Amino acid sequence: MSQTLPSGSLSGKTALVTGSSRGIGADTVRYFAEAGANVVINFRNKAPRAEKLAAQLRELGVEALVVGADLTDPASVQAMFDEVQRTFGGLDILVLNASGGMESGMAEDYALTLNRDAQVNVLETALPLLREDARVVFVTSHQAHFIRTTPTMPEYEPVALSKRAGEDALRERIPALEERGVGFTVVSGDMIEGTITATLLERANPGAIAARREDAGKLYNVAEFAAEVARAAVDPVPADHTRLVGDTDSFENTDSFENE
Repeated sequence: MSQTLPSGSLSGKTALVTGSSRGIGADTVRYFAEAGANVVINFRNKAPRAEKLAAQLRELGVEALVVGADLTDPASVQAMFDEVQRTFGGLDILVLNASGGMESGMAEDYALTLNRDAQVNVLETALPLLREDARVVFVTSHQAHFIRTTPTMPEYEPVALSKRAGEDALRERIPALEERGVGFTVVSGDMIEGTITATLLERANPGAIAARREDAGKLYNVAEFAAEVARAAVDPVPADHTRLVGDTDSFENTDSFENE
């Protein structure tokens, strides 16, 4: 994995990435550790994979705390941040990466519960731990970010709507975050090659990812997109709080944000 952030640039900082035992979250937390940050690896049910990643990151000379938590359970989220506070005393970076909604066997309102309600609760619970000049990053997709103006695949629409609802709810917290000196950035990317979501979409709609790749000209892979997420945690906050990654020509952007 190539160097994404300058070596040592995050020394003394602490970063937590939700859903970081695999995929985009795992690569993002690795980039932070390579830059010298102590990291919190959050997982829902993949403890061995999270512990393996933590062992690798400790070899870089940083502390890596592994904390399992069901983000839809407020008590579980509170316990996670209690452990973070005991271990590190506070947080400098919070990446809201974990999402879902296409899994089978979930309740009808699961996507909204996870992608909106849980995101807001994680932020609110983390707030007392966020140090001045901390950064919160919310990870989403173009298919969700632009869902008001550009239709997406039917199989993904419930997830897209729930993620956009989560983004809107988090944006409402921007004034309160700014009062505390905390920055907020949304990172929106096109479909990402190799993610669970892409795999599930391809299963539900064979050929969907190839068609999107042809339209876009290129789709980012997991490591490439994670690098953009990591940079969003340290780069200046964009004026509209949005970092767009990948092709946007296929999406109609008529959004206006109250907090611009």
